[in-house]
This record gives sequence, C-alpha cells and structure tokens, in this order.
Amino acid sequence: MTTSAATTRTPTAPAGGPAVRAPWRDWLALGLLMFPVLLVAVDNTALTFALPAIARALEPTGVQLLWIVDAYPLVLAGLLVSMGSLGDRIGRRKLLIIGSIGFAALSAATAFAPSPAWLIAGRASLGFFGAMLMPSTLSLIRNIFPQPSRRRLAVAIWAAGFSGGAALGPIFGGWLVEQFWWGAVFLVAVPLMLPLLAFGPSFIPESKDPAPGRVDVPSILLSLLVMVPLVYGIKELATEGAGPAAIAGIAFGLAMGAVFVRRQLRLANPLLDMPLFRNRVFSMAITANVLALFSFNGFILFLAQHLQLLEGMSPSAAGIAMIPALVATVVAGLAVVPLVRRVRPGFVVAAGLAFSAAGYSMVSFGNHDGGPSLLLAALLVLALGVGTAETISNDLILGAAPPEKSGAAAAISETGYEVGALLGTAVLGSILTASYQHNLRLPDALAESASAGAIHNAGETLAGAMDVAAALPAPLADAVRQAAAAAFDSGVHVTAAIGLVLMAAAAVLAAVVLRKVPTAA
Repeated sequence: MTTSAATTRTPTAPAGGPAVRAPWRDWLALGLLMFPVLLVAVDNTALTFALPAIARALEPTGVQLLWIVDAYPLVLAGLLVSMGSLGDRIGRRKLLIIGSIGFAALSAATAFAPSPAWLIAGRASLGFFGAMLMPSTLSLIRNIFPQPSRRRLAVAIWAAGFSGGAALGPIFGGWLVEQFWWGAVFLVAVPLMLPLLAFGPSFIPESKDPAPGRVDVPSILLSLLVMVPLVYGIKELATEGAGPAAIAGIAFGLAMGAVFVRRQLRLANPLLDMPLFRNRVFSMAITANVLALFSFNGFILFLAQHLQLLEGMSPSAAGIAMIPALVATVVAGLAVVPLVRRVRPGFVVAAGLAFSAAGYSMVSFGNHDGGPSLLLAALLVLALGVGTAETISNDLILGAAPPEKSGAAAAISETGYEVGALLGTAVLGSILTASYQHNLRLPDALAESASAGAIHNAGETLAGAMDVAAALPAPLADAVRQAAAAAFDSGVHVTAAIGLVLMAAAAVLAAVVLRKVPTAA
C-alpha cells in the first residue's frame, strides 16, 4: 500500500477544507456501501449451508469439499492489500464498481458449475473480484465521515453489516437451496449488486491518493506465495498428519512471508505498510479481528452440518434457527458505540472475545444429544462476542493509524477479516474432518451391503455417510448413522476445545495490551 499524505474527495475540496456534503448524502453513500459488504459476508457463510447439497450433486472428496469453501477467501485474502494499492491509484469507487460488475457476472456463471473442479475454479475467480470490493469500503467510509463520532457510528454499522451478513448467509443459503438448487446461492450476488451499480457513481464520493507510488508486482506475487502454500500445508497437516507435503507447504509459506516482509521494509512505496504493525493498539486490534472471524466461521462450519445432517432440518429451517444470532450480532455491534464512552475500548474488545470463548465452552463441555438447543444457544453467545469485538477493533484500527495511512489501515483490516474467515474454515474444518475420519467406526456388515466406493464416501464426510445410510435397510442404516454421528460429535468437541483456548487467550491478551486506550470522546 502507498503511504502518501492525502486523499481526495469528489467534489473537489476548496482551499479551506473538504467539500461540504449534505448529511443525508453521506448516510445514503454508507447504505450503498453496505451492499458489497453484505455480499462478501453472506458469501462467506451461505455456501456452508449448501455443502450437503453440493456433496450429493457433485460428489467431491473431503479435501475438495474444503477447497470449495476455502478457494474464494484464500484468493481474496491474498489479493486484498494488492487491490487496496490499486484503488489508491485509480480510485476506490472506480475499483468498487469494476469489482461489482465482475463479481456479479462470475457468480452467475459459477452457479452452473458441472464438477467440483469447476466450482473450485469459479470460487477462486470470484475471490479475484471480491478483493476489489472490500478494501474500498472501509477507506471510503473514513473519507466520507472524517469526524470521529460520526465515523465511529458508521464503522459500527459497517461491522454490524459484515457480521450480521455472515449470520444472514445461512438463512439465504438454506432457503435458496431448499427452494431451488445449490447454485442459487451464487445468483444472489446479481440483485445485491444492482443498487450499488445504479446509484453508487452518483452518491459515493471518489477517493484516491493524489500521488501514489507504483504497484510492486513482485510483492503481489509474494503475497500469494505466502497464503496458498501455508493454507495447503495446514489442510494437509490436519487431514494427513505431519507428512512431507504438509511440512513443505507450511515451511515454504513462512519462508515467502519472511521475504515479503523484508521487501516491504526496503521499498519506498511498499504494498503493505509494515510500520503500522509497530503500533501495539493497531496490531492487537487486527488480531482481535482475525480471531473473531476465526471463531465465527469455524463454528458455522460444523453447526450447518449438524443441523441438517444430524438433526434432519431442512436448509431453510436451519437458517431460520440462526435468526436470534443474527439479531444479537447487529444489536451488539451498535450497542457498544455509546458504551466505549464510559468503558475503555480494550476491555470491551476483551469482553467480546470472552463471550466467544464462553460460546465454545458450552459446546466443548455440553451434551449434544438433547437436540440443537445447546448449539444454537452457544451460537447466540458467540454472536454477541463477535459483534462487540469487531466494531470496536475496527474503530481502533482506523484511530491508531495516521489519516494519511487510512487506506493502508483499511486494507489490512479487511485482510484480517478474510484471513480470520479463511483460517476458521481451514484450520477448524480440517481438524473436524480429520477427527471424523479417525474416529469413524463403520459396522463390519456394511462391506456386504455397499460398494467400496460408497464405503469410501462414508469415511470421507458426514454427508457421504448419510447418503450411504439412506440406501441401506433399516437396522444397518441406523448403525451407520449412529457411527457417523458419534465420529462427527467427537470432532466437534475437539474443535470447540481448541476454539475455547484460543478465544480465552485472546481475551486476556486484549485486556492487557489495550488496557491504556482511553475512553472515546
């Protein structure tokens, strides 16, 4: 990202300060910016509820199923900072419009993918255009709302839209899959982009760096060489153990990360402004962002499968069951804005992370045999924490960075969101898959009633086991379902325990590092 001093607004600012805009135009511009925010957030979780239908229609392997989820956020996270730099050069609104057109067109095409490989490729391509959308929104908000009090409320609405959209995704996804087919979750991007494309050029002021440095192509390539092998290595480690592929992927990704950091420190106009991370408040706020999304997306991953495959809920019914969590996320994000005038922001962020830990503790130590009530209650608690932590951490990120570096800070914040979402599904999803495969004990009689391919599918994923059971006679089918449910449940306990430890440690760290941040004005 470039770090030049100023940003410009449209209309052209007079010598005495920025151009005066009617307040209603500012809030209308914020409303239009919510459409890409909602789209990206919904896309991160809507597909999760379509996974059982995709598994049945396209018959992906367990690894392919994870890549269908992860291909999009992987490319997105790898290109966010690069696209943020491009937005500084050509204009953030212009990049937002380009990304919206490309995203809508590719979404419509991806909806009709005929195979897992095509679907993974389509998701990766969507990540390219999605990376154009997100860096622009937060930096444009900083430009539209320069006053701290109005900016804080705007950021709260932005964060509530993102976290609320993540919870809304399963509702849309579940209803679309049930009423139409799994590809419908992609088509929703088209109507969501229409208001932005129709009114954005008129109501969203342009913002760009008047003196940008050149885009460093080697840094862009290095950022991708960090993310792709690192996530691949994590997947291999969780599913196959510490084999050569896992170790090589992680080692190569870390090595490229070191090269990337050294290059950024040497460049006059770096792609990623590394000195921002020397600010402890900025770094801790980014960490809180990453972990909040890590906890939420990881939780949604196993909850969606549990509700549909074990509880027998339809996709839309499972989505509707999450409505209280959606409401809690939005309410928490907005409620903490006045709270930080009386309570130090660091303690508010720590409390949000502690709520996430409490949600995971309910799953880790609870009994899942009594129906979905426990898991849905845990999601509600976790949603309160995510809404709280995201809102204040984003305001701290923008406040900790100097105004001339707001574009860089926004891109890093967005990257934190996507990295958290990516790692939530990659790490916890891989651990859940590995635990399921390791603990599954299928009945011996299955070999006499099912083909080798069917048995293999049952051993790969919970959806595969349920499909195999559906074709078996009642006693054997019940035995397969019970074995698969027990294996999946054991994996959920393991992943929830890991989430509990991470969130509890993050809450303590946030309270210590951010304890001296003063209350908001």
